[in-house]
Amino acid sequence: MTAIHSSERNSEEYSFVYGDQAIAYDVIRKRATESTIESTTSKKRKITIRVSPSGEVQVIAPDDASNEAIHEAVIKRAKWIWDALMACRSQQEFVQPKEYVSGEMQFYLGKRYVLKVEEDFAAGPKIKLTRGKLLVTLSQFDEHKTSRVKALVTHWYQANAERVFHERLMQLLPETQWVKGVPFFRVLPMQKQWGSCSARGSLLLNPHLIKAPKDCIDYVILHELCHIAEHNHSDRFWRLLTQVMPNWKAVKQRLDSMAELYLNE
Repeated sequence: MTAIHSSERNSEEYSFVYGDQAIAYDVIRKRATESTIESTTSKKRKITIRVSPSGEVQVIAPDDASNEAIHEAVIKRAKWIWDALMACRSQQEFVQPKEYVSGEMQFYLGKRYVLKVEEDFAAGPKIKLTRGKLLVTLSQFDEHKTSRVKALVTHWYQANAERVFHERLMQLLPETQWVKGVPFFRVLPMQKQWGSCSARGSLLLNPHLIKAPKDCIDYVILHELCHIAEHNHSDRFWRLLTQVMPNWKAVKQRLDSMAELYLNE
């Protein structure tokens, strides 16, 4: 998944058979907090199932749920899981590895740009956005052309991610009154996460997130800032996130739907 960091317990791996296919799924045990226990004394906590855009099946279950109850819940939604996996695979068929040649599509802050690579003997290597294009200039085309273009594009994304993420963090901090001071953050490529928050409150953000719209960037930053107050995905955590971003579910859905394209390189 292109998933956001979770501080829940280590997952357990299982599988079930649908038709002639074995489908693996991870069970994540969620420990109840005191507030959760109080709010669920008369209401049984639910087992939830989600399929990430990358095709990973996760089952979020209460700490005390039996394996039989979890498996039964999975079997009841077997067709839904299968359909979701087929949709993921269908989308992935259209996502081809980047070749870093003119005509390829690149993303920046939610907008699409056409990559254009040109040769200019009088100019040094450079890259810039101009008129709907991400223009990469090399002083010479040779056998290292592809690797040079990729390095320039990667560095450009990294530099802009560091700048924009810092701007958005500073803009969002006044909304998160539980955060004291300015959290330290680093930008580091990750395959399956948009961000994470350490036990000490340091943030780790994926540079590929710079390809998404600003509200998606804000969602990930706010999600991780909420983890400073609540390390688990407890009821309190979701209340905090809803407080600072009431429409987070719609924003997350839009980010998830584009994850394969944004993470492609």
